[in-house]
Amino acid sequence: MVDQNKPELLESIELFYFAYRAFTSHPDRILGERGLGRVHHRLLYFVGRNPGIAVNALRETLGVSKQAMNTPLRQLVEMRLIESSTAAHDRRVKQLSLSADGAELERQLTETQMKLLAEVFAADGEEAAAGWRAVMRALSTRMQY
Repeated sequence: MVDQNKPELLESIELFYFAYRAFTSHPDRILGERGLGRVHHRLLYFVGRNPGIAVNALRETLGVSKQAMNTPLRQLVEMRLIESSTAAHDRRVKQLSLSADGAELERQLTETQMKLLAEVFAADGEEAAAGWRAVMRALSTRMQY
C-alpha cells in the first residue's frame, strides 16, 4: 500500500488533473461549438493518424467497447467528419478515414495542443520534455481495471 501522506505524489496527482484541464480546454471549446466532446476528439485524432483504420482496430487502440464507441462514431459519420468504407480485402471490415472537413477540424484541435506543448517544452528545455514523455509512456502501459 502506498503511503497517502507523500506530498510529492499528491502534488503530482493535482498537477496532472490541472495540466489535463489546460491541455483540453481549448479543444473542448472548439468541439462544444459543434455539440461534440472529448470522445469525438479521440476518434478524430486516431483516425487522422491512421487513415483506413478498421473499426475494430480503432476500438482496440482506444481500449473501449463497441457500445462506447458506436454512438460518437456514428455521429461523426453523420456529420460527414469521418468516412466509412468497405475494405477491399474483406467486405466485412469497415475502414475509417477523415473527410476534408474532419481533417480540418482535427488539425485545429491538434494544433492547439501542439502549440501548448511546444511552448512549455521550449520554456522548460528538452531534458524536461524527454522526462515528461518518459513518464507519460510509462503511465500509458499501466492500465488497471
